[in-house]
Amino acid sequence: MRDLLGSWPDEPHVYERRANELDSHVTPQFFDLWAFSGCTPAEEIAVMNHGANPPKPSINPVGFKTNGRTDGLKLRRYHEAGYTIRLGNLQRVVPFLNSVSRQIQMETGYSNYLHAFLTPPGGQGLRHHWDQQMALIVQISGTKTWELWAPKFPSPMRNYAESTRVWDETWRHEWESHGPDHTIELEPGQTLLLPRGWVHNPHSRNASEDSIHLTFAIRERTHLWLAEKLTAKAIGRPEFRDLVIPPELHGDDLSSRLEDTRRMLVRFLASLDLSAEAEEIRLAALSELEYTT
Repeated sequence: MRDLLGSWPDEPHVYERRANELDSHVTPQFFDLWAFSGCTPAEEIAVMNHGANPPKPSINPVGFKTNGRTDGLKLRRYHEAGYTIRLGNLQRVVPFLNSVSRQIQMETGYSNYLHAFLTPPGGQGLRHHWDQQMALIVQISGTKTWELWAPKFPSPMRNYAESTRVWDETWRHEWESHGPDHTIELEPGQTLLLPRGWVHNPHSRNASEDSIHLTFAIRERTHLWLAEKLTAKAIGRPEFRDLVIPPELHGDDLSSRLEDTRRMLVRFLASLDLSAEAEEIRLAALSELEYTT
């Protein structure tokens, strides 16, 4: 992560990872425990086999719960039948991974979360899609193939060009017919940096053993985030809390009210002490966990 602080890449890149504390804590045996002992909360688990022909629907959580709780034996049976198991938000339940997540935020100012993916040989969890966060994909064991295409939309966010909101199924045929811009065979000891918006189709069709990887989703701060922080302070001014009556929400009255509000906002922003605001926003960057871009 320190290598990224001087410049923030917009192209995929593979890093050779020196053995470190993460590798000693996060092993195949670790995932065997968390996936198949029933320790991971059921609401954080997804069971997928989208690489089947035709793709199979994801398993309803009822299918891997007993008495309302995660049933590790049922998960193991799905995995042995070719399904990928995704363990979500491990930073919430594994103290060591919580510490790693917090260290990333302290270094970057970006909140983050991490999922683990366990894919059997020949399997595939998710098909073509893109994410609205930068991802650091840490291969723990086995191999995974990452087929990558340049972004369809620049800098997607949760409420802007998220793949599930704008999806067009014809794109999949387009990508497959042209072939990927990059194909990466990710091996243990390697980390793939995948900038937000890059289309990816990860699979283990070429693998001879289980693939296990961690995905750190890095919630990058944006200028919109800064603007939200500055404008949020306006609630302290009485004029921003004044009522807009129903007739003012129509026709020329609405245009006039919008013009008045814009002038108020410009005056308010110009009055802020940016040195004081910068200190508050810096602390927010280091502590906020749930920013949703």
